Amino acid sequence: MQIRLGGADATTNLTGSTTDYPLVSNSSVSRGRFFTAAETDGSQKVCVIGVTVAEKLTGDAATDLTGQTIAINRQQFLVIGMLTSKGVGGPGQDQDDSILAPITTAMRRILNKQFINALSVRCVDAPTMLLAQEQISNFLRSRHHLQPPFPANDDFNVRSSTELMARVQSITGTMTSLLSAVAVISLLVGGIGIMNIMLVSVTERTREIGIRKAIGATPFDIRLQFLIESAILSILGGVVGIGTGVGGAILLAKISGWSTIVSPASIVVALAVSAGIGIFFGIYPASKAAALHPIDALHYE
Repeated sequence: MQIRLGGADATTNLTGSTTDYPLVSNSSVSRGRFFTAAETDGSQKVCVIGVTVAEKLTGDAATDLTGQTIAINRQQFLVIGMLTSKGVGGPGQDQDDSILAPITTAMRRILNKQFINALSVRCVDAPTMLLAQEQISNFLRSRHHLQPPFPANDDFNVRSSTELMARVQSITGTMTSLLSAVAVISLLVGGIGIMNIMLVSVTERTREIGIRKAIGATPFDIRLQFLIESAILSILGGVVGIGTGVGGAILLAKISGWSTIVSPASIVVALAVSAGIGIFFGIYPASKAAALHPIDALHYE
């Protein structure tokens, strides 16, 4: 819908609903009030708006537009309440970018229609959802005079939040698996690179290893030295990666306006994984260095 306040205009979503909307959708009004049954029966031009709508019209999401009049499709509506912010929903839609008006007002004064697009139903608990879906489907089939087979001949769709959550979890699981595979491959390639670097380092420092062993260094000392160097090399790479990730998150938040959060726990885990990769792939070069004979190492050119 096209909306206007003073010289500012924007587009947003309008929903015509009953007074049961706050209960069914688990919503609340932070300022003002929700419309009443009398206002619904009288098709009054009143509305309740989300904070994103206020931001679009005034530039500030904290602006209270209660008591002001806004134009919706060139018709003047009184704002009687502000919805409590709910943020982005599951499908990625801004739940605060909406206007609620009495269903009779929306149907008769704005949309000019005699039918509704959707019904929202709230169940008392999760186990009753399947039973509610079956009862609603049977009721609609009877009202629409539909004939079997069902659901092939249904002219409606009934979806539950558990079904939507299962789909979202399935998609999220697939994305997680793909990202995990990419991460494992990246760690493997990086670990092989570290191992090759350390093997070259062992070759170039063979005489140094021989000298250290000649003056009393044990194989454990040599092994520990190269493992520490390998871990430090890997941690430095991890620090660069963390810096890039944090910078990218900040840049993304500024460019797109999304709220990004970098968890301190993820940084700690990333550093620990980096150190672990360095140690694991540094074991072979460190063991090779520790196994060198002092005399052979000293004679190495």
